[in-house]
Amino acid sequence: QEAARRHGSCCEEIALFVKATSGSASGGTLASMMNIVKEARTNRDVARVLADPYALNPVDERHGPDGRDQQKVLHDADAGTWTAPFIMAGVNTRVVRRSHALAGYPYGKDFRYREAVMTGQGAGGWLKGNLMALALGALAMGIYFRPTRRLMRRFVLPKPGEGPDAKAREAGFFNLVQVGKLPGGEIIRTRITGDRDPGYGSTSKMLAEAAVCLARDELSSPGGVLTPAFAMGNALLDRLRRNAGLTFDVVD
Repeated sequence: QEAARRHGSCCEEIALFVKATSGSASGGTLASMMNIVKEARTNRDVARVLADPYALNPVDERHGPDGRDQQKVLHDADAGTWTAPFIMAGVNTRVVRRSHALAGYPYGKDFRYREAVMTGQGAGGWLKGNLMALALGALAMGIYFRPTRRLMRRFVLPKPGEGPDAKAREAGFFNLVQVGKLPGGEIIRTRITGDRDPGYGSTSKMLAEAAVCLARDELSSPGGVLTPAFAMGNALLDRLRRNAGLTFDVVD
């Protein structure tokens, strides 16, 4: 919206970076991850779906310019920082692409979207990124093999039903940066912040506001299996700003 207001066209590419966050995963979330990995290991069809960046797009719309999610440490010139793989990119990016397809490709069919974690500049940023990538890879390998998966379930990971308590949820936060690039090379940067644990504190408020939005607001979207952005759009965005502790700001 800001790109269209300023320049009369939409971004052809947007990258979302996790700049800072405080939160933890529950045992149920980790158990779900393990089950997905287990299914993918025994069923090649599941593995193919997980690897497809357009897997959630409508039928006959599962194609586009985006490839696999970031797998290693990369330097991003537009953001001016080293970046590492983001564990939630495999879910989030596909939801964004489905929203775009359901909306009729307002940014164009060549639109690209990706997510990563900011790790800083210079040698320190490179080192931090590699340590994060190494830890993520170790977690993935541990989940992949049955013996290590059992050991992790028994001795390392929280059990289903366990997770951050109320104090931890309230102390959590997240700070995200979006870098959008227009066809002419112009750059727009935005910031999104949340005032609670991203997985449970902020998400619960987002879910509640989405429910109220669906129940009370005048929405023009059709029925079906929709994403929040396509189903509720600006109506939900306004509610998240007013009631859910989220901010959405253009920073330059």
